[in-house]
Amino acid sequence: MPAQITGALGRLTEAVKQFNVAQRTLAILAVAVLVLGLVAFSSWASKPTMSPLFANLSATDASAIVDHLQSEGVTYELTDGGSTILVPNEQLYPMRLAVASAGLPASSDGGGYTLLDEMGMTSSEFQQQVTYQRALEGELAKTIGALNGVEAATVRLALPEESVFVSETADPTASVFVKTRPGSSLGNDQVQAIVHLVSAGIEGMQPTDVAVIDAEGTVLSAVGAGATGLNEGRTSDYEQRVAAGIQAMLDPVVGAGNAVVTVNADLDYDQSQRTTETYTAGENLPPSSSSRTTEQYTGSGGAAAGVLGPDNIAVPSGEAGTGEYSKESETLNNPLNRVVEEVVAAPGSVRRQSVSVVLSQEAGAGLNLADVEAMVAAAAGMDAARGDVVEVTRMSFDTTTAEAAQAAIAAAEEADAAAATQALIRNGVIAGAILLAVVLALVTAARRSRRARREAIDLGALELEAAPAAELDPADDVLALPPAAVEVPNDPIQTKREDLVALAAEQPDEVANALRGWLSGSPR
Repeated sequence: MPAQITGALGRLTEAVKQFNVAQRTLAILAVAVLVLGLVAFSSWASKPTMSPLFANLSATDASAIVDHLQSEGVTYELTDGGSTILVPNEQLYPMRLAVASAGLPASSDGGGYTLLDEMGMTSSEFQQQVTYQRALEGELAKTIGALNGVEAATVRLALPEESVFVSETADPTASVFVKTRPGSSLGNDQVQAIVHLVSAGIEGMQPTDVAVIDAEGTVLSAVGAGATGLNEGRTSDYEQRVAAGIQAMLDPVVGAGNAVVTVNADLDYDQSQRTTETYTAGENLPPSSSSRTTEQYTGSGGAAAGVLGPDNIAVPSGEAGTGEYSKESETLNNPLNRVVEEVVAAPGSVRRQSVSVVLSQEAGAGLNLADVEAMVAAAAGMDAARGDVVEVTRMSFDTTTAEAAQAAIAAAEEADAAAATQALIRNGVIAGAILLAVVLALVTAARRSRRARREAIDLGALELEAAPAAELDPADDVLALPPAAVEVPNDPIQTKREDLVALAAEQPDEVANALRGWLSGSPR
């Protein structure tokens, strides 16, 4: 081992030996913290970066993939309750290909059109129809499962059988079961998207033929009635939107918190269709078609046969004479204006609504209620023909609860700020005390180490000299005291030796380099 390292270890050992119990405890704690930090850093640095191999897996697929990874000796992690598997980045794509080659995930695929690949040539027509229907259901379920917030989806189709013996076939229907992720729910737009997605994917299916049910058993869309389960939500959204618009208009006038707006709306969700045809005669237009017929006859008549008299006895009618016959007829087809109007009333129209506004007595004292009522009616789109009602009043608000809540919030914020300040001061004092203790321990150790490396000076024994006999008083039976101080002659060699030892203690590297140069014959 080099002399420098040996000397450094020796000095460190000597310094440690000079520590007291408190200093040794602090040193041990510092070393332990350093070792733990190094271990944690090395563990973090050596840990590979993980990426998701597959997500949203079923329990069966996750178990099969984990078994495959264990057999391959690949490190993995499970997250999201075991539905997501993480693997190192460098093994992501090879493992994805290897797992796919093993036919995994199997149940997560949901069938789909891959079922048609497994169908044999000897399959019956019934098997082909059922397999095709299962493939459609699987593809629709996978597409719905890709929506945000949807954890799993199941689609069941009721497709009527085509037959030449049936003149009218029933419409196809579908039922969709949706399971959402914890903490999330389906909105109106998402339910409508599911309904239109399923109805557009099946030939002849209407949006009203799709039923959507969530995991809690709530009917979001019923067959024949559409999204009936969302009617209340739509009404609430409309009321909130109108109330927010009125509130935004009143806040700059009376101030925030000085107006309360309530909207109650009755929406019509019945869908109706009306067809109207109107015919009017064309004016100043030539006829579209016309026809004229003329009949004429001229000639002499034969002998009259007479007429029957009483008891069916023929009576002579007289002599024969001549006759003429003429007839004309004309048909005109005049053009007509034909108007066909087809009106489809979409659900969601407003039947009637009422708006109530309460203003603070202090903030609305100088306002004209009639003007405020007119503004509210215009902002809410009120229609008197529908029977809409607007009511604006002034009342005194009870602000004790709001003030108490505001005071509680302010007190909590002040307490949090005080606690944070105290924690910061406490941590700073502890850190400063630890730092000061470490500095004092190091300074004390350095001083003791320097003193230990110095050699003790042997001043020799100091002998007391007795006073001369002539100077002693015979009456005083005491010995003369030694002088108060004994001067020790200065030894220049000992002084230089002490200076060299101190220099070697303060600058060990420079002294070692100088000695090495002297020994090698090349002084520095």
